[in-house]
Amino acid sequence: MMKIYRNLAAGLLIVGLTGCASDIYAPPGSADRRAEPVPQPPTVDESRDDSSPRLSEQPEPRTEPRTPQERSPSPGYQEQGDDLSPAAVSLIQRADALMSEGKPEAALSRLERAQRISPRSAQVYFKLAEAYARSNNLGSAEQFTMKGLSLAGSNTRLQKAGWELLASIRHERGNVAGAEQAEQRARAL
Repeated sequence: MMKIYRNLAAGLLIVGLTGCASDIYAPPGSADRRAEPVPQPPTVDESRDDSSPRLSEQPEPRTEPRTPQERSPSPGYQEQGDDLSPAAVSLIQRADALMSEGKPEAALSRLERAQRISPRSAQVYFKLAEAYARSNNLGSAEQFTMKGLSLAGSNTRLQKAGWELLASIRHERGNVAGAEQAEQRARAL
C-alpha cells in the first residue's frame, strides 16, 4: 500500500513539474503572428487658426463691476451666520442655567446639541467657548471663540462680544500679547 502512495506521489510530482515547465504566458497563436506596423501619432496642423480658445483655457476674469441686480440677494457665508432656531435658544437658556449652577459639563452637552441644530450661529460657538472656559479647557474655549468670530460676519455687536471673550480667555491662558490684540480689535468696533 505504501508503494502505491509513493508511485502516486512521484507521478503527481512529475505532472506538476511538467506543467510548470511549459510556457503558459505565451498568447495563443503567437507562433504565426506577423509583425504589425506601429501606429503613428497624429500630426499637428500648423496652419490652424489660433484665435479660437482651447477647451483647457479659462475665460478671462470679468473686470467690470457687477450691477446690483447681479448680486445675490442674501448675504454670503462671511457676511452673516445663521439665526438661532427656537430649539437652539431653549437649549442655550438651559445651558446658561446649568452654568450658573456650576455645572459646565452638563451645559456643554446642551450647547453641543444647539450646535448641531444651528451649526452656523456665532452665538452658539461663543456660549460653547464660555462653557469650556468655565470647565478650565481654555484651548477649546479659544478655538470655539475663533470659530464664532468667523461666523459673526458683519454683525459688530457679535464681533465685539467675541473679541472681548477671546481677550478674557487669552488673559486666563497667560497670553498677554494676544489678549491685548483682542482687546484692541474689540475697541475698534
